[in-house]
Amino acid sequence: MVPLTLKVPVPSEYVFPAGALCLGVDPQVDFERRGEQDNQARDKETGERVWVVRVMDLDPEAGKFGRPTEVKVKVIGAHQPVPPPSTVPGYPPAVQFEGLTLTPYVDSQRCKSSGQCKARMAYSLRATAIVPAVVAAVAAAA
Repeated sequence: MVPLTLKVPVPSEYVFPAGALCLGVDPQVDFERRGEQDNQARDKETGERVWVVRVMDLDPEAGKFGRPTEVKVKVIGAHQPVPPPSTVPGYPPAVQFEGLTLTPYVDSQRCKSSGQCKARMAYSLRATAIVPAVVAAVAAAA
């Protein structure tokens, strides 16, 4: 039997073939726990904290047709992930993800009651850690 949520493990190089720059790390807010002192979202399977890492996809195809190049990857961990230092002063650090999984889902927010449904296939990304993009830097230099 196929589970309702399918988590497909993928290498970071497959999702971000041209690399990714880390723009920031923030806690994921659980809006059902609003008003509580600790309102950070927790992973349903492990109970660990959920952190949202915003990255810029450096693939030239990512920004075609006016699409945003910013991607959010949820990182599960007890402590806030710390991005590696940047190797180029003034630029965000290049990162890769360990334990990256892709979960496909149907985004039906575009469906209207008038009978028009422009639902689309989407996916969410989860990881276990952020690491420096050593492999991407070596591949770019070659």
